[in-house]
Amino acid sequence: AADSNHVMGLNGCLTSVRTPIFPSKTAPASSIALRRRCLACKHRGTAHRNVIMSARAPFMEVSSYSPPAWAENLKVPSQRYSLACLPTPIHRWALPGLPDDVELYIKRDDLTGMQLSGNKVRKLEFLMAEAKAGGYDCIITIGGIQSNHCRATAVAARYLGLDCHLILRNSRTEADNDPGLVGNLLVERLVGCHIHQCTKEEYTKVGSVALGEQLRVELEAQGKKPYVIPVGGSNSLGCWGYLEAVAEMKAQMPTITDITMACGSGGTTAGLALGVKLSGWNARVHAYGVCDSPKYFYDYIDELLAGLEATPSKVGASAENLVRMVNAKGAGYAISTEEELEVMQQVAMETGVVLDPVYSGKAVAMMLRE
Repeated sequence: AADSNHVMGLNGCLTSVRTPIFPSKTAPASSIALRRRCLACKHRGTAHRNVIMSARAPFMEVSSYSPPAWAENLKVPSQRYSLACLPTPIHRWALPGLPDDVELYIKRDDLTGMQLSGNKVRKLEFLMAEAKAGGYDCIITIGGIQSNHCRATAVAARYLGLDCHLILRNSRTEADNDPGLVGNLLVERLVGCHIHQCTKEEYTKVGSVALGEQLRVELEAQGKKPYVIPVGGSNSLGCWGYLEAVAEMKAQMPTITDITMACGSGGTTAGLALGVKLSGWNARVHAYGVCDSPKYFYDYIDELLAGLEATPSKVGASAENLVRMVNAKGAGYAISTEEELEVMQQVAMETGVVLDPVYSGKAVAMMLRE
């Protein structure tokens, strides 16, 4: 509806239906694209340019990377692995308690794959390409004891024939014990991942960067060549996963007025916010922080953008102008309130979409409150 607000929420893949385009008379036969129906304007065909997207390499293969035209002036990566099932679908989401003048859609990035599901695999497509191109033989990354990012990284590394070392943050009473086979740990250990535990106190005192560096030095002393991926895959290179996602989303639903998401490490938010700005998409970006403060995220996102050579003087905006950060951590990181749990239960019962209590559950609860 032209007079309604169209809001898209990112949930964090089965692929949507797609129809091959036959090569045109003027285009080389090798230049194959995919035509997808624009859900907003019902167009099919070349008259609507932004529904045409480049074909991806076959699964688990690497290819040269060409960015969207609007991102060509950034620091562009040279390669990308095809690890995610893309594009992920967008569909109408009838959340309970939604105002009558709001149309809500959900971008199903929980459907990017099985063991690799979630938003992290989009970042890993670029990070793993750099690791393989650099001749690294193992991967280091860090996160909580049940980190989804760590699980996805472990699987991606094994897909590509790399060993993986995970530094997992655990409670002081459990860090010296075997972590067991519960949840993500089962997948990580099944794929032969090396687990290194640290206490929450050590993580806070030493910091994730220093802990990763310590392990890198240890492994190099053993003759290995490790590639270090930061928490959540959130560095400047990882941001390309969601710069690319903007092109995908805009092709699927160009009339969206607002985009909301949970924000934990900042890379997804940075990529989306910058992509929306550079692509000229007239959509507002709202990020619901589940940890830290809005100021921390603004400063960190500015650092990520600087690494992409997307400085305020070049882009015409800083992080504060690109995204609206909202404090949604509630009782604290990974600590759920009764309200958040009730929202998660109601959403699952009424829509079939299962939110998680650490990220999307908190973000949706705050979005509905606003």
